Amino acid sequence: MRLHNRTAIVTGSGGAGCGRAIAERFARDAAAVVVTDINDTGGEETVQRIRDGGGRAAFFHADVREEHQVRDLIAFAEDTFGDLAVLVNNASGPFRPGFEMEYWVDTAMTEFIGALHAIRHAVMAMRRARGGAVVNVASISALWHGRRTPGGAPAYDAAKAGLVRLTTSLADLARTDNIRVNCLAPGWIATDGPRQYWESLSPERRQELGVPARLLTTTEIADAVARLATDDSLAGRVLLWWSDDAPRLIAWGDRGYLAAET
Repeated sequence: MRLHNRTAIVTGSGGAGCGRAIAERFARDAAAVVVTDINDTGGEETVQRIRDGGGRAAFFHADVREEHQVRDLIAFAEDTFGDLAVLVNNASGPFRPGFEMEYWVDTAMTEFIGALHAIRHAVMAMRRARGGAVVNVASISALWHGRRTPGGAPAYDAAKAGLVRLTTSLADLARTDNIRVNCLAPGWIATDGPRQYWESLSPERRQELGVPARLLTTTEIADAVARLATDDSLAGRVLLWWSDDAPRLIAWGDRGYLAAET
């Protein structure tokens, strides 16, 4: 699928991180981009950056935790630019490591339930358009079966694991509705918080803590999302990227573990 003159929604694209990079990448590929976030100032800035580069974009305030706002977002995209072709579920809340249970529900609502809302209404729109693509942004944190080094956030990790399983379970939409759902599970990304922490560690300390030797750039993330959105051969697939290696697709039908113990 080409992005030229197609309508794309990128949730969580009002910050300076991956969402903005994805929106700008799609605009460079001549898509009309609906930027959406709860950060109005940042969202308008993303739109202006796209327009300054000669692209088409519009901002719509939406909190993905609220289904009626997501429904209105989809309608806005169709009314503003036409048939919806691509949805990127990138919206994410603050990362709260550890067992801070008071934030669990809010985290699950943002990281997983928001994506459910968006996919549900996007699929209805894409059926009207006779096809489209959804890209879910998960995390390598969804893939661990126990950690050998400190880290993790239970609700966040579980929500991202839910995105992975939701993606693979929706593979058949490609056959029934010409709607491809894929997922990117990236490692550490060079946004402000991770980069500051990464830079504070020596190479030796990174190795001790299981921290990658390099960070992914937001441009690399945007390129990977564009691949998943446009490659018509991919449906229900998970693209894994552990930061300091190359992106790889998890084998279809993989049971989710390397080895089992008796």
